[in-house]
Amino acid sequence: MEQQLEEIREQQKASWNKFSPGWKKWDDLMMDFLQPMGDEIIKLLRLKETDNVLDIAAGTGEPGLTIAKIVTNGKVVITDLSDDMLEIARENALLKGIKNIETQACDVCELPFEDNTFDAISCRFGFMFFPDMLLAAKEMQRVLKPGGRIATSVWNGPEKNFWVTASMGTINSNMELPPPPPGSPGMFRCAKDNFIVELFQQAGFTNVSQREVAGRLKCNTTDVYWNMMTEVAAPFVAALSKADDAMKEKIRREVYQLVNEKYPDGNVQIDSSALVIYGEKG
Repeated sequence: MEQQLEEIREQQKASWNKFSPGWKKWDDLMMDFLQPMGDEIIKLLRLKETDNVLDIAAGTGEPGLTIAKIVTNGKVVITDLSDDMLEIARENALLKGIKNIETQACDVCELPFEDNTFDAISCRFGFMFFPDMLLAAKEMQRVLKPGGRIATSVWNGPEKNFWVTASMGTINSNMELPPPPPGSPGMFRCAKDNFIVELFQQAGFTNVSQREVAGRLKCNTTDVYWNMMTEVAAPFVAALSKADDAMKEKIRREVYQLVNEKYPDGNVQIDSSALVIYGEKG
Protein backbone atom coordinates (compact mmCIF):
# COMPACT_ATOMS: atom_id res chain seq x y z
CA MET A 1 0.00 0.00 0.00
CA GLU A 2 1.31 3.44 -0.86
CA GLN A 3 2.69 5.39 2.08
CA GLN A 4 0.05 8.12 1.72
CA LEU A 5 -2.80 5.59 1.86
CA GLU A 6 -1.14 3.91 4.83
CA GLU A 7 -0.96 7.24 6.65
CA ILE A 8 -4.65 7.96 5.99
CA ARG A 9 -5.56 4.47 7.23
CA GLU A 10 -3.59 4.90 10.46
CA GLN A 11 -5.10 8.35 11.08
CA GLN A 12 -8.59 6.97 10.53
CA LYS A 13 -7.97 4.02 12.83
CA ALA A 14 -6.74 6.33 15.59
CA SER A 15 -9.72 8.65 15.07
CA TRP A 16 -12.37 5.91 15.19
CA ASN A 17 -10.73 4.36 18.26
CA LYS A 18 -10.71 7.77 19.93
CA PHE A 19 -14.39 8.42 19.19
CA SER A 20 -15.65 4.94 20.06
CA PRO A 21 -16.82 6.01 23.57
CA GLY A 22 -18.99 8.70 21.95
CA TRP A 23 -20.44 6.20 19.51
CA LYS A 24 -21.22 3.85 22.39
CA LYS A 25 -22.94 6.65 24.32
CA TRP A 26 -25.07 7.74 21.33
CA ASP A 27 -25.53 4.27 19.82
CA ASP A 28 -29.33 4.13 20.23
CA LEU A 29 -29.86 7.56 18.61
CA MET A 30 -27.43 6.93 15.76
CA MET A 31 -28.65 3.41 14.99
CA ASP A 32 -32.25 4.66 14.85
CA PHE A 33 -31.06 7.42 12.49
CA LEU A 34 -29.22 5.03 10.18
CA GLN A 35 -31.74 2.18 10.27
CA PRO A 36 -33.66 3.11 7.07
CA MET A 37 -30.45 2.80 5.07
CA GLY A 38 -29.59 -0.51 6.74
CA ASP A 39 -33.12 -1.79 6.09
CA GLU A 40 -32.81 -0.89 2.39
CA ILE A 41 -29.43 -2.64 2.16
CA ILE A 42 -30.93 -5.77 3.75
CA LYS A 43 -33.96 -5.70 1.44
CA LEU A 44 -31.76 -5.46 -1.65
CA LEU A 45 -29.50 -8.31 -0.55
CA ARG A 46 -32.42 -10.83 -0.53
CA LEU A 47 -30.77 -12.85 2.20
CA LYS A 48 -31.26 -16.60 2.69
CA GLU A 49 -30.96 -18.17 6.12
CA THR A 50 -27.86 -20.13 5.03
CA ASP A 51 -25.96 -17.12 3.66
CA ASN A 52 -22.49 -16.15 4.82
CA VAL A 53 -22.35 -12.36 4.89
CA LEU A 54 -19.54 -9.82 5.24
CA ASP A 55 -20.44 -6.49 6.88
CA ILE A 56 -17.72 -3.92 6.15
CA ALA A 57 -17.07 -0.69 8.12
CA ALA A 58 -19.70 -1.89 10.58
CA GLY A 59 -18.62 0.27 13.52
CA THR A 60 -20.80 -0.72 16.49
CA GLY A 61 -22.26 -3.67 14.59
CA GLU A 62 -25.07 -2.64 12.27
CA PRO A 63 -26.46 -3.71 9.91
CA GLY A 64 -24.47 -6.90 10.57
CA LEU A 65 -26.27 -7.78 13.81
CA THR A 66 -29.69 -7.40 12.18
CA ILE A 67 -28.48 -9.53 9.25
CA ALA A 68 -27.33 -12.23 11.70
CA LYS A 69 -30.93 -12.62 12.89
CA ILE A 70 -31.95 -13.39 9.27
CA VAL A 71 -29.13 -15.78 8.32
CA THR A 72 -29.86 -18.11 11.24
CA ASN A 73 -28.05 -21.05 9.65
CA GLY A 74 -25.31 -18.86 8.18
CA LYS A 75 -22.78 -16.44 9.60
CA VAL A 76 -21.93 -12.74 9.56
CA VAL A 77 -18.34 -11.51 9.69
CA ILE A 78 -18.42 -7.96 11.05
CA THR A 79 -15.36 -5.90 10.13
CA ASP A 80 -14.08 -2.41 10.82
CA LEU A 81 -10.76 -0.60 10.86
CA SER A 82 -11.19 0.12 14.59
CA ASP A 83 -11.08 -2.72 17.10
CA ASP A 84 -12.48 -0.37 19.77
CA MET A 85 -15.62 0.03 17.67
CA LEU A 86 -15.80 -3.74 17.16
CA GLU A 87 -15.60 -4.21 20.92
CA ILE A 88 -18.92 -2.33 21.13
CA ALA A 89 -20.29 -4.55 18.35
CA ARG A 90 -19.33 -7.64 20.36
CA GLU A 91 -21.05 -6.19 23.45
CA ASN A 92 -24.17 -5.42 21.41
CA ALA A 93 -24.21 -8.99 20.04
CA LEU A 94 -23.95 -10.36 23.57
CA LEU A 95 -26.78 -8.15 24.81
CA LYS A 96 -29.01 -9.33 21.95
CA GLY A 97 -28.06 -12.99 22.29
CA ILE A 98 -26.62 -13.12 18.77
CA LYS A 99 -24.05 -15.89 18.39
CA ASN A 100 -23.61 -16.42 14.63
CA ILE A 101 -21.19 -13.52 14.18
CA GLU A 102 -17.47 -13.01 14.37
CA THR A 103 -15.56 -9.75 14.27
CA GLN A 104 -12.30 -8.87 12.54
CA ALA A 105 -10.41 -5.60 12.53
CA CYS A 106 -9.05 -5.15 9.02
CA ASP A 107 -8.49 -2.74 6.16
CA VAL A 108 -11.03 -2.94 3.34
CA CYS A 109 -8.23 -2.53 0.78
CA GLU A 110 -6.58 -5.74 2.06
CA LEU A 111 -9.43 -8.04 3.09
CA PRO A 112 -8.05 -11.13 4.89
CA PHE A 113 -10.44 -13.58 3.20
CA GLU A 114 -10.17 -16.12 0.40
CA ASP A 115 -11.63 -15.47 -3.04
CA ASN A 116 -15.32 -16.41 -3.44
CA THR A 117 -16.05 -16.64 0.30
CA PHE A 118 -19.27 -14.67 0.90
CA ASP A 119 -22.81 -14.80 -0.47
CA ALA A 120 -23.44 -11.11 0.28
CA ILE A 121 -21.68 -7.95 1.43
CA SER A 122 -23.17 -4.98 3.26
CA CYS A 123 -21.33 -1.69 3.74
CA ARG A 124 -23.28 1.14 5.34
CA PHE A 125 -21.50 4.51 5.08
CA GLY A 126 -17.98 3.25 4.52
CA PHE A 127 -17.02 4.20 0.97
CA MET A 128 -16.72 7.96 1.66
CA PHE A 129 -13.83 7.22 4.01
CA PHE A 130 -11.92 4.52 2.11
CA PRO A 131 -8.54 5.88 0.95
CA ASP A 132 -8.74 3.95 -2.34
CA MET A 133 -12.41 3.36 -3.20
CA LEU A 134 -11.80 1.40 -6.40
CA LEU A 135 -9.36 -0.96 -4.70
CA ALA A 136 -11.93 -1.43 -1.91
CA ALA A 137 -14.67 -2.26 -4.43
CA LYS A 138 -12.38 -4.73 -6.23
CA GLU A 139 -11.52 -6.42 -2.93
CA MET A 140 -15.22 -6.79 -2.14
CA GLN A 141 -15.78 -8.22 -5.61
CA ARG A 142 -12.93 -10.69 -5.07
CA VAL A 143 -14.28 -12.15 -1.81
CA LEU A 144 -17.87 -12.46 -3.10
CA LYS A 145 -18.99 -15.77 -4.58
CA PRO A 146 -20.11 -15.73 -8.22
CA GLY A 147 -23.70 -14.46 -8.17
CA GLY A 148 -23.08 -12.79 -4.80
CA ARG A 149 -24.83 -9.54 -3.93
CA ILE A 150 -23.46 -6.27 -2.55
CA ALA A 151 -25.26 -3.21 -1.22
CA THR A 152 -23.78 -0.02 0.19
CA SER A 153 -24.95 3.42 1.27
CA VAL A 154 -23.29 6.84 0.99
CA TRP A 155 -24.52 10.30 1.94
CA ASN A 156 -26.35 12.40 -0.62
CA GLY A 157 -25.36 16.05 -1.18
CA PRO A 158 -24.99 18.69 1.55
CA GLU A 159 -28.19 20.47 0.51
CA LYS A 160 -30.12 17.37 1.67
CA ASN A 161 -28.18 16.81 4.91
CA PHE A 162 -28.67 19.77 7.24
CA TRP A 163 -27.55 17.60 10.17
CA VAL A 164 -24.00 17.86 8.75
CA THR A 165 -24.05 21.35 7.27
CA ALA A 166 -25.51 23.08 10.34
CA SER A 167 -22.28 22.27 12.17
CA MET A 168 -19.62 22.08 9.48
CA GLY A 169 -21.01 25.02 7.51
CA THR A 170 -20.85 27.18 10.61
CA ILE A 171 -17.28 26.11 11.30
CA ASN A 172 -16.23 26.79 7.70
CA SER A 173 -17.78 30.27 7.73
CA ASN A 174 -15.96 31.16 10.95
CA MET A 175 -12.57 29.55 10.50
CA GLU A 176 -10.10 29.61 7.63
CA LEU A 177 -9.56 25.87 7.41
CA PRO A 178 -7.40 24.60 4.54
CA PRO A 179 -9.60 22.81 2.00
CA PRO A 180 -8.97 19.06 1.87
CA PRO A 181 -7.22 17.75 -1.24
CA PRO A 182 -9.67 16.89 -4.06
CA GLY A 183 -11.06 13.38 -3.69
CA SER A 184 -9.87 12.94 -0.11
CA PRO A 185 -12.10 11.10 2.40
CA GLY A 186 -15.13 13.10 3.53
CA MET A 187 -18.88 12.98 4.14
CA PHE A 188 -19.97 14.09 0.66
CA ARG A 189 -17.20 12.55 -1.38
CA CYS A 190 -19.58 10.03 -3.02
CA ALA A 191 -22.65 12.28 -3.29
CA LYS A 192 -22.45 12.90 -7.04
CA ASP A 193 -25.27 11.10 -8.84
CA ASN A 194 -24.19 7.60 -9.98
CA PHE A 195 -20.67 8.03 -8.56
CA ILE A 196 -20.75 4.65 -6.77
CA VAL A 197 -22.74 3.09 -9.62
CA GLU A 198 -19.85 3.85 -11.99
CA LEU A 199 -17.29 2.72 -9.40
CA PHE A 200 -19.10 -0.61 -9.00
CA GLN A 201 -19.23 -1.10 -12.75
CA GLN A 202 -15.53 -0.31 -12.99
CA ALA A 203 -14.85 -2.95 -10.32
CA GLY A 204 -16.74 -5.55 -12.38
CA PHE A 205 -20.16 -5.63 -10.70
CA THR A 206 -23.26 -6.13 -12.85
CA ASN A 207 -26.98 -5.28 -12.47
CA VAL A 208 -25.94 -2.12 -10.60
CA SER A 209 -28.70 0.18 -9.38
CA GLN A 210 -29.05 3.25 -7.15
CA ARG A 211 -31.93 4.62 -5.09
CA GLU A 212 -32.41 7.46 -2.63
CA VAL A 213 -33.36 6.71 0.98
CA ALA A 214 -34.49 9.26 3.56
CA GLY A 215 -33.69 9.18 7.26
CA ARG A 216 -34.45 11.32 10.28
CA LEU A 217 -32.17 12.27 13.15
CA LYS A 218 -34.55 12.42 16.12
CA CYS A 219 -32.58 14.67 18.46
CA ASN A 220 -35.72 16.28 19.97
CA THR A 221 -33.61 19.16 21.37
CA THR A 222 -30.79 21.36 20.10
CA ASP A 223 -28.73 20.37 23.14
CA VAL A 224 -28.87 16.72 22.13
CA TYR A 225 -27.86 17.60 18.56
CA TRP A 226 -24.87 19.67 19.69
CA ASN A 227 -23.70 17.18 22.32
CA MET A 228 -23.98 14.26 19.94
CA MET A 229 -22.11 16.03 17.12
CA THR A 230 -19.28 17.03 19.46
CA GLU A 231 -18.86 13.43 20.63
CA VAL A 232 -19.18 11.36 17.43
CA ALA A 233 -18.37 13.63 14.46
CA ALA A 234 -14.60 13.40 14.04
CA PRO A 235 -14.24 16.17 11.38
CA PHE A 236 -16.34 18.54 13.49
CA VAL A 237 -14.32 17.90 16.64
CA ALA A 238 -11.01 18.10 14.78
CA ALA A 239 -11.95 21.51 13.38
CA LEU A 240 -13.21 22.78 16.75
CA SER A 241 -9.94 21.73 18.37
CA LYS A 242 -8.17 24.41 16.32
CA ALA A 243 -10.42 27.17 17.72
CA ASP A 244 -9.88 29.16 20.91
CA ASP A 245 -12.59 29.23 23.58
CA ALA A 246 -14.18 32.43 22.28
CA MET A 247 -14.45 31.03 18.75
CA LYS A 248 -15.83 27.72 20.04
CA GLU A 249 -18.54 29.59 21.92
CA LYS A 250 -19.35 31.73 18.86
CA ILE A 251 -19.69 28.60 16.70
CA ARG A 252 -21.87 26.92 19.32
CA ARG A 253 -24.19 29.94 19.51
CA GLU A 254 -24.50 30.15 15.73
CA VAL A 255 -25.22 26.42 15.38
CA TYR A 256 -27.92 26.69 18.05
CA GLN A 257 -29.40 29.68 16.24
CA LEU A 258 -29.45 27.83 12.90
CA VAL A 259 -31.10 24.75 14.36
CA ASN A 260 -33.60 26.72 16.44
CA GLU A 261 -34.60 28.80 13.41
CA LYS A 262 -35.25 25.64 11.39
CA TYR A 263 -37.21 23.99 14.23
CA PRO A 264 -38.96 26.90 16.01
CA ASP A 265 -41.29 24.54 17.87
CA GLY A 266 -38.24 23.09 19.65
CA ASN A 267 -38.78 19.57 18.24
CA VAL A 268 -35.50 18.87 16.45
CA GLN A 269 -36.12 16.07 13.89
CA ILE A 270 -33.55 16.53 11.13
CA ASP A 271 -34.24 14.94 7.74
CA SER A 272 -31.36 13.32 5.88
CA SER A 273 -30.79 11.74 2.49
CA ALA A 274 -28.56 8.87 1.40
CA LEU A 275 -27.97 6.86 -1.76
CA VAL A 276 -28.10 3.07 -1.59
CA ILE A 277 -26.30 1.23 -4.38
CA TYR A 278 -26.67 -2.47 -5.28
CA GLY A 279 -24.61 -4.76 -7.47
CA GLU A 280 -23.89 -8.41 -8.24
CA LYS A 281 -20.81 -10.45 -9.03
CA GLY A 282 -21.23 -12.02 -12.44
